[in-house]
Amino acid sequence: MRFVTRLGVLGALALLAWPAASFATDMRGVTATEIRIGQTMPYSGPVSAFGALGKSEVAYFKMVNDHGGINGRMVNLISLDDSYVPPKTVEQTRRLVESDEVALIFSSIGTAHNTAIAKYLQSKNIPQLFVGSGASKFADLAQYPQATLGVQAPFRYEARLYARYALAKNPNAKFAIISQNDDFGRDYLLGLKDVLGDKYDSLVTGATYEISDPTIDSQIVKLKASGADVLIIAATPKFAAQSIRKVFEIGWKPMTFLSNVAVWVSSVMEPAGLEAGIGILSTAYVKDPMDPAWKDDPDAMRWRAFMAKYMPNDDLRDQNFVNGYNSAMVLEHVLKACGDDLSTENILKQAYAIKDMDLPMMLPGIKVNTSATDHVPIDQMQFMRFNGKNWERFGELQTGN
Repeated sequence: MRFVTRLGVLGALALLAWPAASFATDMRGVTATEIRIGQTMPYSGPVSAFGALGKSEVAYFKMVNDHGGINGRMVNLISLDDSYVPPKTVEQTRRLVESDEVALIFSSIGTAHNTAIAKYLQSKNIPQLFVGSGASKFADLAQYPQATLGVQAPFRYEARLYARYALAKNPNAKFAIISQNDDFGRDYLLGLKDVLGDKYDSLVTGATYEISDPTIDSQIVKLKASGADVLIIAATPKFAAQSIRKVFEIGWKPMTFLSNVAVWVSSVMEPAGLEAGIGILSTAYVKDPMDPAWKDDPDAMRWRAFMAKYMPNDDLRDQNFVNGYNSAMVLEHVLKACGDDLSTENILKQAYAIKDMDLPMMLPGIKVNTSATDHVPIDQMQFMRFNGKNWERFGELQTGN
């Protein structure tokens, strides 16, 4: 009789345990002690400067793990080099999903690159969170239901602000734009069209470059010949530096706007020549740790302490490290909110339910918000101007939505 009773108790316990065991199998990349996440980064290739984002995100989760991880689990961020080549992005992402069995893809860099892996990740039911791109296409819920834009101002919004500012200063302005020949560059064209409307074709002269091009000198000469008095440089760091230098060398003096993905003093303004960049305009949404305004700011001091401990040999002037820190903090928030339910469904639910989140290294007043119908975490920025040494912010926060 005792034997039968024991069997009954064991059977009841097994039935109680069954749903949990079954549920655990749905949480890929998750064990009792680990959460595996993956990303691709251009640690080599033409935009290797962006590798700083991956380095800082890996370092951030090392800090998180040193403090006990997330809900008792260590975060294992597997960050692979794709050389900024979309086919290699696909190859490395397949490895992350099929060999490493990651729970999600986080902050992979590049518009074309995230586009190349989106359908595959959807077919595997893998979240594609906080993509390393500000391309507005990733806010299209129909095409990218499991993705969110990066924790950065969208490119299209940025271009709208540049066009509005230029027209406010000169209603008869003519525009020239140098842009990367892909969806990253095309988003800036779309932003200009949003503002200029049916005048776009008569007011804008464009030139593009490929990431394999050695220089963009001929494109800049062509744009000067158009007679434009406004120049928008929608380029990654290497080509941004070349553009600034060539404009200076040929004596062209348009009102110049620089994409905020290429405002780094160490990797863009210095290679271009600090004098060449004086007066250039751009936008900011994060705190520049070199700005005297943040010298005694407690949050900036904590960021500098993080850098000193986890990335002691890296350049504090590179705001990519700030962007990586911010993005990793948002993902940490999402994973904490998931609790022990790290299923794809709950990860996406929490990623799309961020409400007025303050990030310590975001400019005051800018908050992170997402919802089931809004996958754009950040939509505000502030204008800034380069003074030959650093960037000076001015004016109120602006939105380009």
